[in-house]
Amino acid sequence: MRQVIGRPMWCLMLMAIAFSWGQTALAADARGQMQVTQVTATSSLQVNINKADVKTLQKRLMGIGKRKAEAIVAYRDQYGRFFSAEELTAVKGIGDSLVKRNEGRIIVD
Repeated sequence: MRQVIGRPMWCLMLMAIAFSWGQTALAADARGQMQVTQVTATSSLQVNINKADVKTLQKRLMGIGKRKAEAIVAYRDQYGRFFSAEELTAVKGIGDSLVKRNEGRIIVD
């Protein structure tokens, strides 16, 4: 006996595969047909901590509010650029757990 996969189950399987690749998106066209499209990877969540302003740091880093973002910028202005994400722990109020939570978002350049 042959097993038949219905459209909803097929779409869910396709979505799981597409999103696990990280470079694809699943969308329905005007007729409701599902199609997979290739997209470019965006770094919309990543932030260069050596160049970002207060608002950008707030928006892109989890657990960073206005005061911590201001402290990051002030520390950078006083001591110079960061060479690694771990150096953020030198900023008052930022610990290892906050850096680990944001490790995929923080870049230094």
